Amino acid sequence: MALQQNDLELAAPDAFRFYRHIRELLQASGIPFLLGGAYAFAYYTGIVRHTKDLDLFVRPRDAEAILNVLASAGYRTEIMFSHWLGKAFHGDDFVDVIFNSGNGLCPVDDLWFDHAVEARVLGMVGKLIPAEEMIWQKSFIMERERFDGADVNHLLRARGRHLDWDRLLRRFGTRRPVLLAHLILFGFVYPDDRESIPPSVLSLLLEERSHLSTTTPTQRLCRGPLLSRTQYAIDCEEWGYTDARLRPIGPMTEDQAFDWTAAGR
Repeated sequence: MALQQNDLELAAPDAFRFYRHIRELLQASGIPFLLGGAYAFAYYTGIVRHTKDLDLFVRPRDAEAILNVLASAGYRTEIMFSHWLGKAFHGDDFVDVIFNSGNGLCPVDDLWFDHAVEARVLGMVGKLIPAEEMIWQKSFIMERERFDGADVNHLLRARGRHLDWDRLLRRFGTRRPVLLAHLILFGFVYPDDRESIPPSVLSLLLEERSHLSTTTPTQRLCRGPLLSRTQYAIDCEEWGYTDARLRPIGPMTEDQAFDWTAAGR
């Protein structure tokens, strides 16, 4: 681990009281949740960021119940995007209630909880999201205004030797070329730390990549929207490509994809 458990107090005093109250409410409710965001990132990498939000990760079936608990305590709550995100507000501070990812590919399931790690956060012992799932989610964030590649690199540098690589590979599934891209970038950024990545993993991904075949579907497919909600919009809106986020190929409805894309413009 990068930080001692009692080091994870990253919030300003007012935010600290808000976040702690949220945690007390949820622990009393008995609804399972995990802490992520800056707290998990600091725990795994030693990089401390002071933010105005707290990221709570919950199973999709629990998101509405979590928000109801917070609303009953007087906080303003809202489902921001039906496929992945709710929020609770207190002045300038807020809590993100996350149950998937913006591209819909990384739902919070039982494995997140099975492999969570304990840490003392905000004066209370709680569970953090696993490093593997954090890498999985962050690997797909390649927006024009936000690219999480540096976060992925720092997580790989700090945790690469200890990751459950089999689980991480399963998480990416048919989208393993995205992981391969990050591993190649890691080798460029940290030429003296390449041993953090098992050679067998890199060899497997390179071998898989060399055997990828192109298909001839009736519609041309663009997977770009899985990485950036706006930068590949022209491909799908004007150039005739099929948006890989949309059902039945992807996980999202047309309304969900439209709302998520529109919010980034």
